[in-house]
Amino acid sequence: MDTLSAACRRRPLRIAATLGLVSALALATPAWAAPGSVTQELRGKIDRAQLERSYAQLVEAVLPAVVNVQVERTETAGPAIPAPFADPDLRRFFERFFGQPLPPMPERAPRFRARGEGSGFFVDGKGHIVTNAHVVNGADKVTVVLQDGTRLPAEIVGVDEKTDLAVLKVQPKGEPVWVEFGDSSKVRVGDKVIAVGNPFGLGGTVTAGIVSSTGRELGAGPYDEFIQIDAPINRGNSGGPTFNLDGEVVGVNSIIVSPGGGNIGIGFAIASNLAKQVVAQLIEKGTVERGWLGVQIQPLDEDLAKSLGVPDTKGALVAKVEPGSPAEKAGIEAGWVIREFNGQPIDRLRTLTRAVAAVPPGSKATLTVLADGKERKVTVEVGRQPSEPQVARAETVEPAKGQPRLGLSLAPLTPEARERLGLEPGVQGVLVREVDPSGPAAEKGVQEGDVITAVAGKPVRSPREVADAVKKAHADGRKSVLVQLWRDGQPRFVAIPLAVS
Repeated sequence: MDTLSAACRRRPLRIAATLGLVSALALATPAWAAPGSVTQELRGKIDRAQLERSYAQLVEAVLPAVVNVQVERTETAGPAIPAPFADPDLRRFFERFFGQPLPPMPERAPRFRARGEGSGFFVDGKGHIVTNAHVVNGADKVTVVLQDGTRLPAEIVGVDEKTDLAVLKVQPKGEPVWVEFGDSSKVRVGDKVIAVGNPFGLGGTVTAGIVSSTGRELGAGPYDEFIQIDAPINRGNSGGPTFNLDGEVVGVNSIIVSPGGGNIGIGFAIASNLAKQVVAQLIEKGTVERGWLGVQIQPLDEDLAKSLGVPDTKGALVAKVEPGSPAEKAGIEAGWVIREFNGQPIDRLRTLTRAVAAVPPGSKATLTVLADGKERKVTVEVGRQPSEPQVARAETVEPAKGQPRLGLSLAPLTPEARERLGLEPGVQGVLVREVDPSGPAAEKGVQEGDVITAVAGKPVRSPREVADAVKKAHADGRKSVLVQLWRDGQPRFVAIPLAVS
C-alpha cells in the first residue's frame, strides 16, 4: 500500500538517481535576473516557443531564489535510563555507608543531536523564506545555504503546523532574488509545472511534469488543499516551490508518495492561495489567527437529507454547537444544515472549514441554513479559533408485528456506563447495548457503546422513549428516522431506515 511521507530526509543521506531529475545547475545568477522579484522580471519575457524545447530560461531565473535549509535539533533516543540507586534497598545501604542522604537522581533519557534538511525560497526582499513546518519544527539551530554557497543563520519567524508551513528570516548582504505567489485557482489539470529544490546541500535541482489533480485532501491537516503533480519531488525538496511556466509559485512542495522509500512520481504541493494567506500572517504576526464558529459538522448522505427535508446532499450538517461559541450566540442549533457561508456555496465540509478560517476574528458573516426544512439567513460574529465498569442490564424493546424496528438492544445510561464511556457531564441519552448485524441500524454504522441522545429531533432518556419516537416516525409515514448519536466524545447524526417487523 502506498504511504505518504514528508519529502525531506534526515542524515545520513543516501542519494539515488531519480527519474526526471535535471542535473544541478550553475550557481551564477544571470545578468537579467537581478536582485528583486524574478516573477515580475519574467512577465512578458518568457519565450513560449523555447519552453517547448527547454525550461532553461525559466530555471536560470528562479533558481537563485531557492535555498537549502539545514536544521539541528536535540532528540531523545529510546527509553529513559534508570536513575542511579533507584533500588530503595541499595539507596538505603549507601546512605548508611556515607552517613548522609543521597541527592535526588531522576531518570535520564539518552539524547543526541539530529540533523535534517529541506528547501525553501525567498518571498520578498527583506530576507523572508518560506519552507515546511515539518522541516524546522523543534529545531535548535537553522542555517540557510544560498545557491552560491553562502551560509546564513536563520531565525524562525513563525510555524503553522495545520498547513505545514513556516517562515524563516535571514540577513543577506543586499537584496536577494525572490519570487511571488501565483493564483492556484487558475491551475488546471494538465498544466506544465516545474518543482525546484535545494536538497542535500548539493545545489539546485529541478524536475518537470504536469498537474495531475487539484484540490486534493489527504487528511494531513484540517485545511488541506494540495495540488497533485507528477513531477518527481526529490527527497530534501520539502518547502521548495512549484512553478508554473510564468515563473509564479503555485505550490509549496510538501509530500511525496513513497511506498518503498523511493520516488514513484506522485507528489503534492500546498496550493499557493492557501500558502500566501498563511505566510502573510506569519510574517506580520508570527502566528496565524483563524476564524471560528464553534460547531462540529458532518457530511450529508441521501437518507440524512431526506430526513432533514434537504433537497440534495450539499451542505454541512451541524452535529454539535459548542457552549458559549459564536454559533450558539447566533442561535444556530444541532440538526441545521449550513448551505452557504458569506454567499459561498458549501459543496463539502472542507469548503466551510477553510471559508470560516479565512475570516478575520471579530468579523460578521452571513450563513444560509436549512432549519426544519426552511431556509433562513443567520448573521454571526466570527470568533478566534482556540489554541481540542459495568453497565445496566440491557432492555430490548420488542416491536409488535407490523411495527418498525431498528435492530438495537438498548440500556439506561447509568453512572458506571457514563464513566466507562468518558461522557461529558451534559450528555444524556440511552446506551446501545447490542446491535443486530442484519438490522437497519447496523447498515448505517451504529455500534455497541454508542449513546442515542435524540430521535427525530427530540431528546431521549430511556429505551421506551426511543421506541415511542420510532413508532411515531413510522406512523407519520417516514421511511427513516433521524437519530443523534454520541461516540468517542463526538456527536453525529444518522438516518436509519424504518424496517417493519
